[in-house]
Formats: sequence, structure tokens, C-alpha cells
Amino acid sequence: MADATRCDASRRPGWDVFLLAVLVFAVLQTVGLAEQAALPNRLQDVLRHPVLGALLPQAGYTAMGEVGPRPGEPIGLLLNALTLGALIGYALLDLSLREPHRTRWKAWLLAVVILTAVVLPTAKLILLRNANGPASYTHDGGVIQTEATIRFLLEGKNPYTEDYVDTPMAEWGFSQYRTALYHYPYLPWTFVFSAPFYVLGQAIGFYDQRVLYLLLYGLAVFLSARLAIGSSAKLALAATLALNPIMALDVVFGQNDVFVLAWIAFALVFWQSARTQEKQGNVGRRWFVLSALCFGVACASKPTAWFFAPFYGLLLVQGDARLHQAGWRGLWRVTPTLLRRAAPAIGVFLLLLLPYVFWDAASLYDDVWRWSSGQGPTGYQIWGWGASNFVLGLGLVADRFSQWPFWVLQILAAVPLLIWFVVRQLGKNTLALACWHYGLFLFVFFYASRFLNENYLGYILALLAIGMFAFDEE
Repeated sequence: MADATRCDASRRPGWDVFLLAVLVFAVLQTVGLAEQAALPNRLQDVLRHPVLGALLPQAGYTAMGEVGPRPGEPIGLLLNALTLGALIGYALLDLSLREPHRTRWKAWLLAVVILTAVVLPTAKLILLRNANGPASYTHDGGVIQTEATIRFLLEGKNPYTEDYVDTPMAEWGFSQYRTALYHYPYLPWTFVFSAPFYVLGQAIGFYDQRVLYLLLYGLAVFLSARLAIGSSAKLALAATLALNPIMALDVVFGQNDVFVLAWIAFALVFWQSARTQEKQGNVGRRWFVLSALCFGVACASKPTAWFFAPFYGLLLVQGDARLHQAGWRGLWRVTPTLLRRAAPAIGVFLLLLLPYVFWDAASLYDDVWRWSSGQGPTGYQIWGWGASNFVLGLGLVADRFSQWPFWVLQILAAVPLLIWFVVRQLGKNTLALACWHYGLFLFVFFYASRFLNENYLGYILALLAIGMFAFDEE
């Protein structure tokens, strides 16, 4: 007994402590650099804000001065200090407590880290935007344009037919790259789901799309921890989803990848509940329905969710012996079951999309597909961190708005990869593999595309995190 006590007292820190430290340092640096680069007036705006400017005594603001380390204003610096203090507490509690108290208190301190590193910095920018105008302290498509589409919807206008030249979008970004002023590239669930919250916000005199993103972000992180087995894995998955540096930055500034990710996460959590019911001898049908509905609305939010369809479809027939007995023939045999379980996803997707197809199919196609493929006079430019930079760097096109057959490269890269991944998942049909296949497939597709924006990498990293820490059994 004494030996066991000594062993526990001198145990090495859990690996989740190291992971959390890496994530926290990266988030603070990333968000700080972004604020420094994109928000030149943040100090002055904080000082004159009626809420933020009153959080500290005037002597405190005076002592901090006009120049400081990133993010360069007192409230952000204090939030950073609180985050690091909570991280220190997390590490020390890991060394000093035993189970079950260790995991319980670490979970609470992880919540504090998430609150001070992501949630409160987002709230800070929401307050600053409210005081400085709708085109300030936020992102264009995920917040400014989505709020405009909600207004169009409530006015009975088609968001895919309208342009955005008379909205706050016209004040954001570089003038030569404002092609999104003529296109809304996201699918209807982004504004249909948000509309009731917008109406409620207008009733109380305040709305920022990021409030909804924060709610979905928090719920997705909390529920997704159930996908992992073991206390360290649960904490690590929650930490990686919440403090993924790129995704955290997206939440703070208001890009909408977290919106899609949340519905994918909900679909997986409900799917897990369905499979648990099946293994216990129950039907689990309602959980399959809820899972499929969540996946359907994810697909009706952004086309990035579509790439999960083959892997999610295989998960819907996990445990069916016919799938393993005959390989590809087995896949044909389980197709009726797959389609039956996927029917809610297909139904809700069509229910959300078809009204806009019938309303103005040409505008929907132009906004969602032609714009992103760079077609037309206001198509999206060649952009991002992918292989398209070789096309630019080697002078294969005249400028960023030129056409080049990226679709050929995408087919050559993505189709063989898709076949290989489906074969792999037929051999071991698990949640972990499905998420890895989805994340890597999406990565390759966008690497070969016209654009690989950095926010996509945050979304991909979140998928890989679920694949890394989720349970890996059929």
C-alpha cells in the first residue's frame, strides 16, 4: 500500500497536460497576432467602450500604457493571464490529486481555459463591434453576410438572387477581392436556422451571429467528449476541439466552420447512442433518425459536409454482418438499410434546398458553385495555401482571377483516394477511421483545388482530432 502511494505521488504528468499547454500557447499567439494585424484601433476602442473601459480602474489603464505585448490592450492581456493561470492550475492538480477528483477538477479548469481563451475574447469583439459598426471586429461571410441573408429572408427576398453591395459587406476587405458582394456561397440552413435567433436578438435590441456560433461551439465540445473512452482522451478531445488554434480564431472573429462542425459532431454523438442501443439489444431507431437529421442539415449548410457522406453512410450500417462477408457485394446488399437510415438526412436536405432551387435555380448554382470555381466576371480568386500556388508561381495563369483546370487535378487526386478509403473502411468500419478518412479526403481535395483557405485547416484538424481520440471499435 505504501509503495502504491509513493508511486501515485511521484507519477509523471498526464499527456493531456502537455497537449493542453501546446494548444493554449498556440491559441494565445494566434489570436494575439490576428488582433494586432487586423484591429489597429483596438486599444482606443477598448478604452472608450462603456463596458470594457470600465472593467478596470483608470489607474490600471494608465499603468498599462499605450504599448504592450500582444494583443496590445489591457482586457486581452488580463484574459491571457487568466488563461495561463488556469493552465498552471490544471497541471498542478494533475500532479496532486487522485481519481476521481483529478478528472473532475481538471474538467472545470479546462472549462475556465476555454472561457478565457476563446469565449470571452469573442465577447470582447462582439462588444467592440456593437460600438463601432457592423463591418468592424468580425469576419465578412460568417457574420456580416450571413446577417444580411437573414434580413433578406425575413423581408421575403432570395439571398441567392440579391447582391450585397448595399450591406456592411461593402465596407469589409480588399476592394479588388470583394467578389462575394455578388454571391452567397453557403447553403440555406446557415440563415434558416439563424433567423429565429436573429428575431429574438432584434426584440432585445442586439444581435451578433457569433452568439449563435458560441452556443453551438460549446455544445459540440461538451457532447463530443462522449465519443472518447477514458478520462484523458475525453479531456484531450474536448481541448483539441475547443482550442484548435485555427478553429478558435474562427470562433473569435466569426467564420462559420464551427457551424458545420457542430452539426457533424451532433450527428456522430447521436449515431453513437444508436449503436449503443443496438449493442444492448434495442432498436435505437430514434437516435439514427436524429443523427441523420443532423447530418442532413450539415449538408444543407456548407458543401464541405458532403464529403463525409460515403464514410457516414458506412457508419449507418456498422455491425451488419453482410458488409464484411462479401466486400463490395456486401455493400450492395446493405444498401437498402443504408438508404432507409439515411432517408431523414436526404429528406431534410431536400426540404431546405428545393425551395431555393424552384425559386431561382440559376442564382443558387451561380452563388454556391460557379463563384467558388472562379467562373464568371465575379468568380472567386485563386487563393490560400494549396497547390494552386504552383499554378500562380510558375506563371501558368495571368492573375488570381484567371481560369485553370483545377477540376482535372481534383479528380485525379480525389477519386482513387475515395475508393481506397472506402475499401479501408469496409475492412474496419469505425468512427475513428470514418473521421480520419473524411478529414484526409477533404484535405487532398482542397489542396488540389482553386483555393485552400487556412480556416479549412482548422476544420480538418477538428475532424482528425475526433478520429484520433474517438473509440475505435465496431
